[in-house]
Amino acid sequence: MRTTAAVVPSTNAPFEMRELELDDPGPDEVVVRMVASGVCHTDQVLREQLVPIPLPAVLGHEGAGVVEAVGPGVTTVEVGDHVVLSFNSCGHCAQCDSGAPGYCAEFAARNIGGTRPDGSTAFRDGSTSVSSHFFGQSSFAAHSVVSARSLVVVDRDLPLDMLGPLGCGIQTGAGAVLNSLDPEAGSTIAVYGAGAVGDAAILAAVVAGCSTIIAVDTVADRIAFARDELGATHGVDASREDPVARILEITGGRGVDYALETTGVGSVLRQCVDSLAVRGVAGLLGQAPIGTEVPLETAASLLKGWTLTTIIEGDAVPRLFIPRLIELWRAGRFPFDKLVRHYDFADIEQAFTDSAQGRTIKPVLRF
Repeated sequence: MRTTAAVVPSTNAPFEMRELELDDPGPDEVVVRMVASGVCHTDQVLREQLVPIPLPAVLGHEGAGVVEAVGPGVTTVEVGDHVVLSFNSCGHCAQCDSGAPGYCAEFAARNIGGTRPDGSTAFRDGSTSVSSHFFGQSSFAAHSVVSARSLVVVDRDLPLDMLGPLGCGIQTGAGAVLNSLDPEAGSTIAVYGAGAVGDAAILAAVVAGCSTIIAVDTVADRIAFARDELGATHGVDASREDPVARILEITGGRGVDYALETTGVGSVLRQCVDSLAVRGVAGLLGQAPIGTEVPLETAASLLKGWTLTTIIEGDAVPRLFIPRLIELWRAGRFPFDKLVRHYDFADIEQAFTDSAQGRTIKPVLRF
């Protein structure tokens, strides 16, 4: 079949709307008609080739839609199912078997390799192969061939044009708190970066019962939004004051029990670690360019016993965690919809611009 897709033709080039030829689904694949797809910073990272993917490519990895066809061996979904699309994994390595698919031995190949495991692509533009299966889905297309392991079936009465971001950005931020850090009620946390991932972490910290939730950013409007709308107890403007000193002041000199770095800026990770209390835990979520190095103080740190952990996809098993987030949202306890602004699919370039300039926290494209 033929379908319309937003194609990245070359490094950091504008998206091009193209009519592509789409394969039939192969083994363990389905065809999904996209209803909506979130725009994530990771899409821009790959567009800029800070993390490389073969170009031209169809990106997009926060899709939501309806199953239109199933390939051989698919037993987990049926035609007509409403689905949220998340990351891909092999399902048979030691990490997948132990319930940690985000650390799958084949994560890179199956999510940013641009092909199926056999090296083929699902999209073609005439005789030219176009990279597919980005995070198992390549959701910047009206129809896409999707890995069955990327699918989470949801109730048909739910708004698909709201749910796509649960597949990556919202799952990552919320999971970092609820799965990776698992803070005790009454504990303290600082979230560096009040974008979509950071805001999801703030919402999750409220769910977890953290008593002090500090939003750190350089954009005053985002800080105010996190404090006034999402439940942050304090805001720190890192463009105007030293965030570490301010966090120590807020916590009476103690530091925070937990801190999350969501920006991908190396110097911010150092601030994140320096703001920790004794035996505090820092989580690294932000995607920096490959090869980025950060100096960390190692002498006085011995007396603090702090921990640094890297986190992929919120340490989530999507088929378990996404339904949990949906139920929290239905109960009014996780209002991630406050972050969303909708755009027509044709306005994808504007959605990326607004996100980069801080005008929109979580753009969602409607097909």
